[in-house]
Amino acid sequence: MPERYAPAALIALAAALFERGGLAPDRAAVVAETLVEGDLLGHDTHGLALLGPYLDSLASGDMRAAGEPEILSATPVVETWDGGKLPGPWLVRRAADLASERAAAYGLAAVAIRRSHHIACLAAYLPRVVERGQVLLIWSSDPATASVAPWGGTRRIITPNPVAAGWPGAAGPVMIDVSMSITTNGMTARRRAEGTTFPFDALLTAEGQPTADPNAFFTEPGGTLLPLGGMAAGHKGFGLGLLVEALTSGLAGGGRVTEPTGWGAALLILVLDPARFAGAEAFLAESGWMAEVVRGNPPIPGGPAPRLPGARAWARRAEAMARGVELHPSIPPALAARAAAAGLAAPAPL
Repeated sequence: MPERYAPAALIALAAALFERGGLAPDRAAVVAETLVEGDLLGHDTHGLALLGPYLDSLASGDMRAAGEPEILSATPVVETWDGGKLPGPWLVRRAADLASERAAAYGLAAVAIRRSHHIACLAAYLPRVVERGQVLLIWSSDPATASVAPWGGTRRIITPNPVAAGWPGAAGPVMIDVSMSITTNGMTARRRAEGTTFPFDALLTAEGQPTADPNAFFTEPGGTLLPLGGMAAGHKGFGLGLLVEALTSGLAGGGRVTEPTGWGAALLILVLDPARFAGAEAFLAESGWMAEVVRGNPPIPGGPAPRLPGARAWARRAEAMARGVELHPSIPPALAARAAAAGLAAPAPL
């Protein structure tokens, strides 16, 4: 049986480590909560797997511990911030809460952010806003790195550029968190470390040949991640990736043209409040109808029953909150090592 850990104990350890790393208690708590939320939802490459790299970024100064984002422009419904490499989860939580408050008054509101540090799992931000009856959308890119080539090309120019969206439903939220590439940098690195290959062609070699071997990404010159759609329809995924570039670096006014360095993100966070459109009741009627016809759709013979995006993650989250969260096997030893180095006790499995 896989070992399970109490989410509260994991949050407490992560927050204590971030405080030791220089974050104020409120910021440390937000970052810790966001990482554990990623594991609760099953996004374990973007949960506590990031704890060590984040602590290292704090120690090196690449993640700035103190200070406030600079407001570059502001209207009642739109703000643009320079995040100054402050902790990404803290910036996104703050921006989403601001946009949520403004959307309750105006129907919608958005915050664009440049020069954020890494923001962890995008889906981790959805429950907090969706449970208020609102719709949250997040677009993210990293202008300081590249891993995806243009359709038909062989050299990296953009990142996987994930998009997350969540909205309320009568029987629970609908949640989407998907990259505009077939896989991510984190999963490619994990498979390389584990010595495993993808069950499908997820990359191109540096010569432009499709491959399932993650080692192709780490050659010199490097291979690339295939856009969403793969060899059959990757032009669609790459087009969506360019849209994310426009909505993040373009709207925030700071991206690849400035040649940034270090680990970071450019973002757009948008909240819409159905109550200010046709009404919350009408919205839930539509989302409820769609949920019923999805779940009632005849399944493919021998396949799983149709489900809404995020349904499995939401059920996994509920189980983890009740019985403890399962961590990837690589995480507990890393947590124990960080805790020991800081003179703290690592949580014991339940």
